[in-house]
Amino acid sequence: MDTGARRALIVRGGWEGHSPVEATERFVPHLKEHGFDVDVHDGPEVYADADRLAATDLVVQCYTQGVATDEQVLGLSAAVANGTGLAGWHGGICDSFRGSPDYLHLVGGQWAAHPGGFVRHDVEVVPEQAHHELVAGLSPRWSLDTEQYWVLTDGLNDVLATTTFRPAEGTPWRGAVTCPAVWTRRWGKGKVFVSTIGHKLDDLDHPDVRTLIERGLLWASR
Repeated sequence: MDTGARRALIVRGGWEGHSPVEATERFVPHLKEHGFDVDVHDGPEVYADADRLAATDLVVQCYTQGVATDEQVLGLSAAVANGTGLAGWHGGICDSFRGSPDYLHLVGGQWAAHPGGFVRHDVEVVPEQAHHELVAGLSPRWSLDTEQYWVLTDGLNDVLATTTFRPAEGTPWRGAVTCPAVWTRRWGKGKVFVSTIGHKLDDLDHPDVRTLIERGLLWASR
């Protein structure tokens, strides 16, 4: 019987350093409270199931590194283009399937480095985006002590927050470098939400980060 519920698919796994099970479990109650039936898979194989993805309103991916076949990646990309949402955080979405250009094209950003490991840094909401539904009412600047992601991105993204790397003695870069820290992306009929924040479980419990991700999951859904 059709209950009218929306369907969320969580794909988690890969490198265990990002605690994919514990991290995604933090958001399952939120999804269920908002009317989602939640299905969990431990790998990207499900992306090759076109019928399954067509019936999915939201894919939440927390799968760091790993390998996905062309069939799987193109299946995910086609599903998003047809309206299935894609959302995730940190390496679970922007350091996945490094060998797949098509995946990078879909997500719009790739982790390159986190200089210094855990460092104190700020994430700042782009002033012109302060009224965007995903960041409205949040603090304009968040001070974090965790990995600061240097990412390579393209101009199709709608950047909601940034972080800046400052040159210091011994750094190979000569000037300040500002990278997107949170972005959204339109892909055909679908929407993509990416937050680079979230290496540690504590990061996901930061009030602004938690609210941002909860909003992002709902925003990206069909």
